[in-house]
Amino acid sequence: MSHRQILQALSGLLLAMFAAMVASTIVNTALPPIVADLGGSQTGYTWVVVGTLLAMTATTPIWGKLADLFNQKILTQTALSIFALGSLIAGFSTSMEMLIGARVIQGLGIGGLTALVQVVIASMVSPRERGRYAGYMGSVFAVATVSGPLVGGLVVDTLGWRWCFWVSLPFAVAAWFLLQKTLKLPPRARKDVTIDYVGSLLLMLGVSLLLVWVSLAGNQFAWTSFTSYMLLVSSVAVLAFATWWEAKVAVDPVIPLRLFRDRTTTLATLASITVGVAMFGSGVYLSQYFQLSRGMTPTRAGLMSICMVAGTLVAGILSGKLISDTGKWKRYLVGGSLLVIVGLGLLGTIDRETHLVQVGLFMAVLGVGVGAIQQNLVLAVQNNTAFSDMGAASALVAFFRSIGGSAGVAALGAVLAHQVSDSVTAGLRALGVGMTGSGDSHSVPNLAELPEPIRLVFENAYGDAIAMIFALTVPFALFSFVCILFIKEVPLRRTVQRADEVKQAVAGTPTTVGQQ
Repeated sequence: MSHRQILQALSGLLLAMFAAMVASTIVNTALPPIVADLGGSQTGYTWVVVGTLLAMTATTPIWGKLADLFNQKILTQTALSIFALGSLIAGFSTSMEMLIGARVIQGLGIGGLTALVQVVIASMVSPRERGRYAGYMGSVFAVATVSGPLVGGLVVDTLGWRWCFWVSLPFAVAAWFLLQKTLKLPPRARKDVTIDYVGSLLLMLGVSLLLVWVSLAGNQFAWTSFTSYMLLVSSVAVLAFATWWEAKVAVDPVIPLRLFRDRTTTLATLASITVGVAMFGSGVYLSQYFQLSRGMTPTRAGLMSICMVAGTLVAGILSGKLISDTGKWKRYLVGGSLLVIVGLGLLGTIDRETHLVQVGLFMAVLGVGVGAIQQNLVLAVQNNTAFSDMGAASALVAFFRSIGGSAGVAALGAVLAHQVSDSVTAGLRALGVGMTGSGDSHSVPNLAELPEPIRLVFENAYGDAIAMIFALTVPFALFSFVCILFIKEVPLRRTVQRADEVKQAVAGTPTTVGQQ
């Protein structure tokens, strides 16, 4: 395909990703007023995000596998339609339960778009040239991430929070028709289709049980309670059975375990977990920091997000361009992972009184680190993967990145709720104020309605607690850095297929998937 043909095909894909990303980032700024309006708690606040991430996490590998079996264009349009339906329902939510359910539907569609956009691009562009087009994706990602919080703040302050879910619908509809017109993929050879329904169900159940345990333990029930033990044991048992099923029973597994025979795939997949924590956790809790600890409006909180997004934008575009020019990619992963460690560590030192310029610089450091590694980890895996497994391999990295984001947001949210509750209770006791006079310490407060002394108690509690959860993520960032150090740099190929696949195709013999 010529450069112009690729850009035409990319137009619909990028618009679809823009709609999904705007819907995700616009909610981060709007969450405090949404949860306060619906009478939600900190746990509910967390699950508005986790519900989407959970659905996205559980279904991303399924979408990736379907992309290896069915028409990728139709699948992309289907994912876009599901996303639009969830957005429509979310805007009509009358309770936290309804909102979380609608966000789950949104997550089903976002999971498809996350996997399928990467797969379609891999079907059109060689790894050596993919960095060039990854820059376009990085630009769209950055624009959506910047505009999302800003638009979210403006919409909440002017039209009301319900429009935060509806504003992405015109983009989704336009993307659907643009895909219909511009995305012309070559026909794929017909083959017998076997969908691993059992494996898919086991994966979703195991991950769901794990996230329920992580987010609710210590709040709804004690960590050492019977309920906690049952959830943990059940999760481990289901995931172990899922692994056995995928390895021994499934004819066409949703996650082919043979992919882990490749060292690059294994290490990049593990490293992507921390990327998910940094990406999703920072967006959710920094917005909460600016609104609940610094007393900012949603619009001002959205403006502060530019610091991190600008770093992500510059690093993503620049690293993609340099990788395409030189063919070298590992140095950017190593440097990016170091900056993620530094950025998270610096954000672990903030409090309610930290100068905003300092906070912005810390966010920029984290943004540069995330931008240098988020797309390039996928590139490293795709470069080592057989074309027939491109969908499953691309979805695998996105799957573990989403797991990191889901588990990270859930676990950090549980820690945050516990820490804020303890701090608020102690602060109010020091003021001689009982909880009946100030509300529930587990609920998300409306700071504007609180008296000055009580408001300061909540602001200090959120500032200290949010800093602590960033500090808790540093060890995981160190783990990712070690994984990246041991990845072997393989020169980027200039063809969509690997050399061994091309030779075997010419010889008329089937490709051994996973052969290096």
